[in-house]
Parts: sequence; C-alpha cells; structure tokens
Amino acid sequence: MAVSDHVDLPTFMEGVKKRNPHQPEFVQAVQEVAEDIFDFMADKEQYHAQQILRRIAEPDRVVSFRVCWEDDNGNIRVQRGWRVQNNNAIGPYKGGIRFHPSVTESVLKFLAFEQTFKNALTGLPMGGGKGGSNFNPKGKSTREIMRFCQSFMTELYRHIGADVDVPAGDIGVGGREIGYMFGQYKRITNQFTGVLTGKGLEWGGSLIRTEATGYGAVYFLANMLATKGQDLVGKTAVISGSGNVATHAAEKIVQLGGKVLTLSDSGGFIHDPDGITQDKINWVKEHKTHRRGRIEEYVEAFPNASFHAGKTPWGVPCDVALPCATQNELLGEDAKTLVANGCIAVSEGANMPTDLDGVHTFKAAKILYAPGKASNAGGVAVSGLEMSQNSERRAWKEEELQQMLKDIMSGIHDSCIKYGDQGSGYIDYVKGANIAGFKKVADAMLAFGVV
Repeated sequence: MAVSDHVDLPTFMEGVKKRNPHQPEFVQAVQEVAEDIFDFMADKEQYHAQQILRRIAEPDRVVSFRVCWEDDNGNIRVQRGWRVQNNNAIGPYKGGIRFHPSVTESVLKFLAFEQTFKNALTGLPMGGGKGGSNFNPKGKSTREIMRFCQSFMTELYRHIGADVDVPAGDIGVGGREIGYMFGQYKRITNQFTGVLTGKGLEWGGSLIRTEATGYGAVYFLANMLATKGQDLVGKTAVISGSGNVATHAAEKIVQLGGKVLTLSDSGGFIHDPDGITQDKINWVKEHKTHRRGRIEEYVEAFPNASFHAGKTPWGVPCDVALPCATQNELLGEDAKTLVANGCIAVSEGANMPTDLDGVHTFKAAKILYAPGKASNAGGVAVSGLEMSQNSERRAWKEEELQQMLKDIMSGIHDSCIKYGDQGSGYIDYVKGANIAGFKKVADAMLAFGVV
C-alpha cells in the first residue's frame, strides 16, 4: 500500500473551501468534525492512505431538480429541489426533507454530512442524506402544498427507495406533507413500501416518532447530568424554538421535574417566569400546529409572560439550555453569556445550532455540552425503527418504543464517553460523538475498498 502524504488540518480545510465555494454551512460542519478527527487519525495510516475523511466530505451525489407547480390563482411557480446522498457505507441514505426559503445546497450538504455521523451513532444500519426545497409553506393553502409536494415527488421518486434512500420530515415538512409525497410515490410506482418515515399511524407510521427528537435530547441531557450525580428536578431550562422538537423537549423536562422558562420563533422569544407547564405547552402545540400562529400571542393567553421581539433567549439565566430551532442560532457571545449566568449543561435539539465560536466557548468552559449529532439523534433513531417495522409489516407498542429510544440515547451517550473522556471528570461530548460516528463509517468504507 502506498503511504500517503499527511496534510495538516489547515491544508485539509483549505481544500474543502476551494472545492465548495460559497458554502459556509457545509465548510463549518466539516471543520467541526475535522478538528477532532485529525488527532484521532494521527497514528492510523489506513485512514490517511485511503483518504477516508476526504471521501466522507465529498457527497456520493447531489441531485438538483426543478419543481414546477400551479398556485390557487393559476400562476405557474418554479422552485428548486435537492437530494444530497452523502454516504451509504453502513446502510441506505436516511435524512429529512426541509421546505424553507433558507434551503440551499450548502445547508443540505451540511445536514447530510452531519446526518452521516448521527445515524452511525444510533447503532442502526442507516447512511446519511438530506433533501428539500426553497419552497415556503407559510401562507400557502392546503391544496397548494399538496400540488407542490406531488410535483416534488414526481422528480424525487426516481432517486429513493426502501433499500436506497429513505427520506423523512424536517422543518416545513410534517405528517401532512409526508402524506402527500407518499401518496404520489405510491401513485407513480404502484408500490406500498417503507420509502418515507414520519408516516401516519394508519399507513405504516410509528408511535412516538413525533416526540422522539425532543424527548431524546432530554434523555441525553439527563444522562449527562447523571455523570455529575444530578438530575433535572428543580432545574431551570431555556429552550429555543416552538415547533415539534422544542415543545416535546419542554414536555419531557416538565415530566422529569424541571422548569421551562422560554420558547421562541423567528419573531422573538417569550419568557414565562412562572414556568411553561404542560397545559401551556399544549396551548403552544395547538396554537403553532393547527392555527399556524406566532409565539408572541402566548403573552395574551398568559399575561405574566413577556415577549422579546427579534431576540434569542440565551440571556435568560438558567441551569440548562436546549437550542431547538435552527442552525447557527447560538453564537459565541451567547455561549459566553450562558456560561457566565451559571448554565451547566447544553443539549442541542436542532442541527448545528451553535456556531464554532460557541462550541469552542462551551468546550473551554468544560460544561456538559452535547452536539446535535448525538443529542438529537432520537428522531432518526425512531425513524430507523419505523423502517424496521415497515420491513416486518408490524407495529411495536409505545412502551417498547419508549424503552428502545431510551436505550439508543444511552448507547450514544456511552459511545461519547468512550472516545470523549478527557480525564479529571471532563467528557468532551463533541469529540466523543465525532470520533465514534467517524470510526464506524470509516471502518465500513475501508472494508469496501476504493469505491
């Protein structure tokens, strides 16, 4: 075997930037992983010789396509759709579909790259992928959304399959959108297969899929606190977002004895010093999901709360924080504020919500900090379980799934400790997650040869 030239991290990242111009989110995701992987690979010649990290940082394929649809006024509208299939070394590509104006190729490449490691951490046989469109579902009628989803699937169907690529929902894509897309897939292919996850319970979906990401992030948080002999009883929590992940994270924190102080959306955040109880969480779920309302209207229903327009909640003193909205919502200065205010643990419910400055701040402060690829893997874990149920033509009971979710999150936590224990009681969960996920994918790639 030829011995490769070992490049250093700056040289490697310079190459990534050169090959991916104007894609800052993707470059950021690669750098966050590479910072830890380079040390791990230092004495492992096979990874260098086979260019493993270079290959993982180059998607297997990026499919881009036009999506034409007709609005309710008869106007022809044109959007762009993508599917990024990053790596299938350990299983079919698996990752969500996102409909949002902020969707770009860079965003989807970063998400697919992160998904590769996240899926590996679950222990389930799933590769990494992500897709979506710059279509904005807000303000669209139900029939407009149906027509768009059908048009999107008319192109996407040829690139996916139960043993090829299994998309799920993400921002802007919930049960309704999954239903429309699955209906079109079935219409075109005449097949009823487990090609999408997040389906309705009546037609192949899994129990607890809706709750899984938020619950999983809190289970991981509880596992981290347990290493310090603590739990969530009496702890105050600051949460961003007010969608599926945020509300279910809040719900699980309340169930475990914590007090939730904030939720947010793109307009700002609400601070409820009395605590956001289960009844209030139910109000938010109804208001956001069914009425498509704004979080600022929370203060009309609960006058003791306050709304802070255009701001994020990281300045509110708390014991634990859960960023559950979107990428790069928690910046370096926010991280410094959280640490200064006594925050002892951060568990990411969103994908890459903390920028690199924030990550470095949390690591330097040696607080309990879980990156999204570890702490928010509960959603894709239950998606993987949905795939298994579809393959077996069966449905597991809720108690079985809840226990499996807890076991998977505990297993991810154990993997992070295995590779992230720095001694003196400090566990670098970012390093642990990156190395554990990388090693599983890399070793599979070595087994396949140069493909």
